Amino acid sequence: MTLEVNSRADIALAMTIDEIIENFSLLEEWDDRYRYVIELGRSLTPLEERDRSQTNKVQGCASQVWLATTVRTNGADGPVLSFVGDSDAHIVRGLIAILLAVYSEKHAREILTTDAIALFERIGLREHLTPQRSNGFRSMVERIKSDARAAMATA
Repeated sequence: MTLEVNSRADIALAMTIDEIIENFSLLEEWDDRYRYVIELGRSLTPLEERDRSQTNKVQGCASQVWLATTVRTNGADGPVLSFVGDSDAHIVRGLIAILLAVYSEKHAREILTTDAIALFERIGLREHLTPQRSNGFRSMVERIKSDARAAMATA
């Protein structure tokens, strides 16, 4: 986790979670949704080699997954966290893209109260993921929330 004090993140998220949810609602077939998740993954900014470290590796995923966190202070509102990520699996890259739309550039308190698992159930992704992918997804969510808790503890 990197701490940035009083700087602005240069991360431009491709889509908001609301746009992703709306696009999912337009796709009736699971194959189309699956392809859409893969497309979302292709939109991720490539991860810097320095961020492919053991520290950033998410444990509990069948695929290799890295999440790098940047924390910046935001006065009385508390820390804001930004995330970048990557995986060696196409579908997992797409899941990362969705998680970044949910959590990146959010206050730590908001991250801790946002339930991405419920969101995945709502858009119908959870029922189509293998148990391994579902466990990996939970591991990514827990990693993000753990970083938020750590940011709050040091704020």
